[in-house]
Amino acid sequence: MKKVIVASNNEHKVKEIKEILNNLNVEIVSLKDAGIFIDVEEDGKTFEENAYKKAKVITEYLLENGESNFIVMSDDSGLEVECLNGEPGVYSARYAGEHGNSEKNNEKLLNNLRGVEKEQRGASFVCSIVLITDNLEEIKVEGRTHGEITETYSGSSGFGYDPIFFVKDFNKTFAQMTSKEKNLISHRGKALNKIRAALENFLK
Repeated sequence: MKKVIVASNNEHKVKEIKEILNNLNVEIVSLKDAGIFIDVEEDGKTFEENAYKKAKVITEYLLENGESNFIVMSDDSGLEVECLNGEPGVYSARYAGEHGNSEKNNEKLLNNLRGVEKEQRGASFVCSIVLITDNLEEIKVEGRTHGEITETYSGSSGFGYDPIFFVKDFNKTFAQMTSKEKNLISHRGKALNKIRAALENFLK
């Protein structure tokens, strides 16, 4: 069975990937599960640049250590708010300064949008995924979901900006959805569905 190494230790992210790709004949593992302890600096100007850099560094490490029969999957994702000129963008995870502090990131975003009318609070979640195989074949895809930023928190599921990202078609925030509902329409779900066909081809 081919191993798909997700270039991340974000448990929420790895869980979503496993749920969406659960019927593929692959073993999906995090960096920690694979015994890889490399922290790749995300200094790209776009989500794709960050995703590609992480995938490339991990692939090179595996090849240098004689590994084979693997595919590295890396994603970079975040939130782009229209009236803030695309902020927080590639800085989504560290918008308030501390990496991964969702509470402070959400608080900063809501403060920056204080007084902004509902019609001007449009935003998109973006996910860029890069696959690199042990033969150095590359696939790059992007998924995007449009919504709006609420004024208050709603829901207890999900992670990150999910409690303040409202999707009109469902009349819910991401954090109010079941994982099944979210995976159907999320930026990561859309990107992973594009990746599925590529993985199926690699597994033939």
